[in-house]
Amino acid sequence: MKSLRPRVEPAPQQPEKLPLGWDKPWLAPLAGYSDLPFRTLCREEGAACCVTEMVSAKGLWYDGLNTWKVLETVPWDSPLVVQLFGAEADCLGWAVRRLRAQGFAWFDLNMGCSVPKVARQGAGSAMLRDLDNALACAKAMIDAAAPGHVSFKLRLGVRNDAVNWLDCALRLEDAGAGLVTLHPRTAQEGFGGQAHWEAIAEAKRRLGIPVLASGDLFTAEDGVRCLKETGADGVMYARGALTRPSIFREHAALLRGEPAGEIPAGELRRLIRRHMELIGSLGSEDNALYRLRSIVPRYVRSLPGVRLLRQRLCACQRLEELDGILDDFLAGCASGAGDAAPVKLDKFDPPEPSCRPAGLPEEE
Repeated sequence: MKSLRPRVEPAPQQPEKLPLGWDKPWLAPLAGYSDLPFRTLCREEGAACCVTEMVSAKGLWYDGLNTWKVLETVPWDSPLVVQLFGAEADCLGWAVRRLRAQGFAWFDLNMGCSVPKVARQGAGSAMLRDLDNALACAKAMIDAAAPGHVSFKLRLGVRNDAVNWLDCALRLEDAGAGLVTLHPRTAQEGFGGQAHWEAIAEAKRRLGIPVLASGDLFTAEDGVRCLKETGADGVMYARGALTRPSIFREHAALLRGEPAGEIPAGELRRLIRRHMELIGSLGSEDNALYRLRSIVPRYVRSLPGVRLLRQRLCACQRLEELDGILDDFLAGCASGAGDAAPVKLDKFDPPEPSCRPAGLPEEE
């Protein structure tokens, strides 16, 4: 029987500097999605750096098993940034010290999540309501970490009529932030409308620390276009990576002047199968079979016949059966013959509650 203890002792060796540059795309923190198997898959596809799911500082304080499960890691899981959330300076500073003792080195504070469960605590995007407390939290983390090892993910503000990201970012820079990531929407906008990339360009002009771009990066073409339009130091793929982790490889191809194109049916099958293998090897096959029901439809949600596919996945008893199920499904979706036939995928829009924080104490 496998141990229930997460693989976090010790954390993998971390670099002295994080990889930054147009040719070094990152995987964003995606609560409920960017776990160890998915991070591993994205690294295999070319992600230069990965950020963990949101980790509750209070969850660490209470030593919750679910919190440490989110922090599960292995030697190849590097560079790795741990994203924390919370609104209490003492707790966040303590969490950084606790994680450093565990071997983690790079940290990010979530100041962008608008999910009510997070915002009610004054955390996430709600931190932009009280910049004095936000800066106290930031300084507590910065003081507890090595110089330049704390970053911050921001939105434009809480409401459309209360845009204060620049004031916050400048104060974070003065406090010793290593970099900022800007998702250029307000919390009020959620994931609706269009991301205001012009704010990223302004951040790059006004700040002396690196700026990563986020928001509406559904394809590698989006990512490269965002870099060219904003001058950002790099991009952080979120929803774009959920349907096609190959977005990192496609990003590199575009920078080399090669077309990215549609994903072939055989390549989509390989990505799904590899994801399942990683879940099985880093967890258990039983867990992989259970997660088939949510993960596989995520990759193909825009294709016809997904409902029938879900039914077949629920009846799947062995991981080996997945190959036949995928072959049958993709054969009916491909717009050509064989594995080389392209499959056109739409963007993935998870419902906002899927941005759930991991590791909250039960009483929360």
